[in-house]
Amino acid sequence: MSRITSWLFSLRRPVRWAVIIAVMIFLILAAITISATTWEYTNSPAFCGTTCHAMPPEYTAYQISPHARVACVDCHLGQDTVLLTVPRKAKELSHVVNALTKSYEPPIYVKNLRPARDTCERCHNPEKFSFDTFVEIKRFAEDEANTPTRTYLIVKTGGGTRREGLGRGIHWHIENEVWFYSDDPLKQTIPYVREVGPEGRVIEYFDVEAGLPPDFGQQVEDRLHLMDCIDCHTRISHLFRSPSDAMDDALARRQIDNRIPRIKQRGVQVLSQKYNSTEEGLQAIEALDDWYRENYPDFYAENQAAVKNAIKVIEEIFTVTVFPNLGIGWQTHPNNAGHREFPGCFRCHDGKHTSPAGKTIRLECNICHSIPEVVEPGKAAPVLSIDKPGEPESHQDSNWLARHRYQFDETCVACHDVSNPGGTDNTSFCSNSACHAIKWKYVGLDAPAIRAMVEPPPVPGNGQPQPVPHPIGPRTDCNVCHDATDGVRPFPADHTSYEQTLCTQCHQPTLVEGSEAAPIPPISHTLEGRRDQCLVCHGEHGFKPYPADHIGRMANTCLSCHEEGVAPGDSTSSTEPATEGTGEGEAKTAPPTPADHVGREGLCLGCHQPDGGVQPAPADHAGREVDVCLSCHVPAE
Repeated sequence: MSRITSWLFSLRRPVRWAVIIAVMIFLILAAITISATTWEYTNSPAFCGTTCHAMPPEYTAYQISPHARVACVDCHLGQDTVLLTVPRKAKELSHVVNALTKSYEPPIYVKNLRPARDTCERCHNPEKFSFDTFVEIKRFAEDEANTPTRTYLIVKTGGGTRREGLGRGIHWHIENEVWFYSDDPLKQTIPYVREVGPEGRVIEYFDVEAGLPPDFGQQVEDRLHLMDCIDCHTRISHLFRSPSDAMDDALARRQIDNRIPRIKQRGVQVLSQKYNSTEEGLQAIEALDDWYRENYPDFYAENQAAVKNAIKVIEEIFTVTVFPNLGIGWQTHPNNAGHREFPGCFRCHDGKHTSPAGKTIRLECNICHSIPEVVEPGKAAPVLSIDKPGEPESHQDSNWLARHRYQFDETCVACHDVSNPGGTDNTSFCSNSACHAIKWKYVGLDAPAIRAMVEPPPVPGNGQPQPVPHPIGPRTDCNVCHDATDGVRPFPADHTSYEQTLCTQCHQPTLVEGSEAAPIPPISHTLEGRRDQCLVCHGEHGFKPYPADHIGRMANTCLSCHEEGVAPGDSTSSTEPATEGTGEGEAKTAPPTPADHVGREGLCLGCHQPDGGVQPAPADHAGREVDVCLSCHVPAE
């Protein structure tokens, strides 16, 4: 160093300063070059994903994501000037310290992601309108045949601005101002939502099961979050697919031969297990080879290569979706762009976020997509209609999906095939397995507060559909006894529009037809001339009163249950008086009054008193009045 100094001072002053300035410029340029190179390198995806030992899961998922060509810092720091991004990056030095000291707990979640308006919307113009998209979803059942099904629907992406007459569909949330509160770091639970309309109109929605006070919005004003893209597209760059989805995808692409028995089921099982290490998981997958050799020896002998290829594909799925050493898997990082495996859309659109005025954040399938149509093997794909005109006003009710099961009636057939309602065989609109065969665990249709809002008044009793205390057969006419106004037991007013075929969907008989527990006795006499006179003998004060629970019933209801035991004109005796039977199941008919008794119709008891008279009546006729006699004994022709 002293030699350089001596040499420098040996130069003439102008030359000396020229050398000093040149060296300074060189050092400055070198520093700038090194700094820029370092800046660029430390901003590269490779540095972010491989230098930090905690990032391989995210880097692996990133490389197969739609954003594999987008630098990590574009989202995590924002696409701003160096003057803005350098301070932001300096704040992240704490991550370096945590990584070096291992002072973190897996799984790791991002905490300081830039708002989507500063990142996503730099490339994705929120004012752009996206047309409806046709989607085909291929799934395979977890049965021996890996039975395939195809689900078709149209996704209503939407977007655009209100000034252009757009701003609807799924991307309505971008055009409109929606704030929400969540005390969950992953935002999976949202008890409060605030919608601010274009004119400043505010609607507050509360989860009816959260028990929040009316002024809750004011209490958490400073903790409300303005909804943006990342609240739904949570895993757009780092998706860990579920075992079921990953297996469906591999089978649909024919990476795995769907002829391998139970391969979907076995694949999902090994991918769903918890393992202490990646090696342990790979060993469990490799064990599938022995399982097929033991359980399907014939198939294995002929298709060994297909089985081994399937195992290889499942191992590849495992290595990009499950990371045991870091506690990361598909369950640890929610994907909210949907509503099957995580709450997703149902965090707000669950049917139980209501406003004080009774308006609900709509839980309606066809707001975001058309009604899914499931096609089973060997059947043709359906014709999908983008627009369903003529939707009734009732369907616009924000509680319609919760209410529709209570308003199902004959009017539905005008637009829908309603056979097998509530079924799952895909034979009709109302037996859609994409709706009814799935347990929607994040939907609040059965929340007590929602049921109270949409359920019709309960049948008198315990608040549940009443069991039917008698058998129901082909001849049963429910309206005879349960008419809306004058039946024995009128049904509630809101049942007026119900078709009789709907009764047994809720009300189930406690006895089957022909049950010995409560036999309905047959009529032991002919009904000729007295079909509507049952109550003459069997009324409350008749000679053989009906049971106490029949009080109030009219004569025209009797024949709904009691069948005639003796056909008109049939007779087991033409000379003896009628009785209730012979003791052996036979019935007798009443003998006619002789022709010479004309004019003496009101004098029967003068000769036919049961305890005396010219020709006493049978003992069981005691107490009968004259008008009863003529209802059975008719004058001879």
